[in-house]
Amino acid sequence: MAIKQYKTIQEVVGPLMLVEKVQDVKYDELVEIKLANGETRLGKVLEINEDKALVQLFESSQGMKIDDAKATFLGHGIELGLSPDILGRVFDGLGRPIDNKGAVIADTRLDINGSALNPVARDYPSEFIQTGISAIDGLNTLVRGQKLPIFSGSGLPHSKLAAQIARQARVLGKSEKFAVVFAAIGITFEEADYFIEDFRKSGAIERTVMFVNLANDPAIERIATPRMAITAAEYLAYQLNMHVLVILTDITNYAEALREISSARKEVPGRRGYPGYLYTDLASLFERAGRIKGIQGSITQLPILTMPEDDKTHPIPDLTGYITEGQIILSRSLFMKGIFPPIDVLPSLSRLKDKGIGEGKTRGDHADTMNQLFASYARGKEAKELSTVLGDSALSDIDKLYARFAEDFEAKYISQGFTTNRPIKETLDIGWELLRIFPTSELKRISDENIAEFYGTGE
Repeated sequence: MAIKQYKTIQEVVGPLMLVEKVQDVKYDELVEIKLANGETRLGKVLEINEDKALVQLFESSQGMKIDDAKATFLGHGIELGLSPDILGRVFDGLGRPIDNKGAVIADTRLDINGSALNPVARDYPSEFIQTGISAIDGLNTLVRGQKLPIFSGSGLPHSKLAAQIARQARVLGKSEKFAVVFAAIGITFEEADYFIEDFRKSGAIERTVMFVNLANDPAIERIATPRMAITAAEYLAYQLNMHVLVILTDITNYAEALREISSARKEVPGRRGYPGYLYTDLASLFERAGRIKGIQGSITQLPILTMPEDDKTHPIPDLTGYITEGQIILSRSLFMKGIFPPIDVLPSLSRLKDKGIGEGKTRGDHADTMNQLFASYARGKEAKELSTVLGDSALSDIDKLYARFAEDFEAKYISQGFTTNRPIKETLDIGWELLRIFPTSELKRISDENIAEFYGTGE
């Protein structure tokens, strides 16, 4: 496509620039603005109306003189240069290296908006991914090809949890190529530094591609960052046959940037001021996870989002829950008790957990113990609430057992710190150790065969 240059810039208002008398310009096209002093700035086409194009600038418009500036329409959207050398590298939100290791020599360039995936070509997710975290592996299992968001509140340690999963995640029993693509969206410099240093110290950086967009970077760059990460993941998965875990943190910052740009365009706002297309926009990110028939590689997504005021009904977690296959919820009350990671297992859910567990994947007793632990913990929490209101004397002996179980379950099963990496066998064994508090008559969700094999005094 021919590159077109125009000197018809009419006005610049904040991050928006209007160019007139344009021809054959398309939505999302990349624009290069050359100033008289030789400086160049980038933008992309937001809107086209007849012969007028509205361009969103990536950088500030400060110091721009429209009389002598030229806008060059490059004929393509934002592209990311890719090669196997991207592993172990750190990029900014627009895919430019920031680790002082020089540019990546690209084997291929891909449009970051991706191409639509034929739903019929999708393969069903069915393989267990071990994160080393009992509350996820044992109770809300992550399956290869799944999208499982983590819902957090501000001030909760979701960053530490994200770093722990990136360090520890692996697929059992297979020497397949595994990579992590980590996108930090709108985070502070301290957080970015924490992630980079954590990955370097643990050696996880060698199999990780990082995209870091800081809080003081432009909003439009924030829109590009998760798409950069997912495009890199698609290249690793579908061209290099790798199994890729994509961690996106924080999707709330992404949605805020979307709202900021929507308001700059004077669009009619939807719920809480977010654009009406927030659902479809989030879906365009999350639906790029999965497995494709006939292709060895896969993409699993763990988006992390902070719920404003811990509100699950806020538009961002609400819409995310509709698109994804479950959610892991962090609890402020567990955090205040000093339980790390503070995963609230009862409202958390992995809709595909049944597909990734059992004989040959984890262990034959996994489904039974998972159901029993859920049921016993729920009853134990009820018993504890009852004793708070009425006192311990109001509890029956069996209720006292359940209350004790709930405390031990939080202390031994959920709480493991951010450095412990538990194999799935250890997680299942801890589950049995806790269930031995009860007589076998209370283990109504476990088969007699599994009780006979595992209940004993340990294996």
